[in-house]
Amino acid sequence: MFSARYGRYFIGGVPEAGVPLGVGAYLFQSEHWRAGVGVGFNLQKPRKESDSANLRGLGDIQGTTSGAAFASYNDKWFLANANVVTDVGGKNQGTRFSMNLEGKYSPTDRLMLTAGPGFTWADSKYNQTFFGINAAQSATSGRSTYTPNSGINTVRFSVGANYRLTSQWSMGARLTAENLRGDAAGSPLTEKKSQNSVGLFTSYQF
Repeated sequence: MFSARYGRYFIGGVPEAGVPLGVGAYLFQSEHWRAGVGVGFNLQKPRKESDSANLRGLGDIQGTTSGAAFASYNDKWFLANANVVTDVGGKNQGTRFSMNLEGKYSPTDRLMLTAGPGFTWADSKYNQTFFGINAAQSATSGRSTYTPNSGINTVRFSVGANYRLTSQWSMGARLTAENLRGDAAGSPLTEKKSQNSVGLFTSYQF
């Protein structure tokens, strides 16, 4: 992920904005608070029919352009961030709201440990696109129609560690346990309701 800032403006990936690649601006910044808006883009399709036999006859989900509004609070012991991401590209991918809370602890000046919960709420349009089966898809796939409602569809808990090697280089790791809930978990397309992921990373700031 690459991100560049000039004053209040940014380009690239900004995790707290909820967009992997985009442009935007911070509308407010203080010692602890930040808030802004952005527009992000998908570089690839979120889902392809060829990804799984379970998706046969359902078609691909196309990439889209998303608009985002985000805010975060950060102090020595606590981090909270939230964002609203909505489809502005007209690909029926709806609106999502995500929030994450993390406690922070630094046993040394260079090491930062974090842990905390998070959740994602999605509207019915998003859930229909990713977890539903409409009448046309039912006809081509032979599956019964499924119409999920809006609601909290993901809860998660993450732990992480970041070690600052120099003033510019750092390295770290992050482990996240995530579960589908509600109509997303009950979808006939859902094969696994839980997913664990681990990431190792290095970063350079210049």
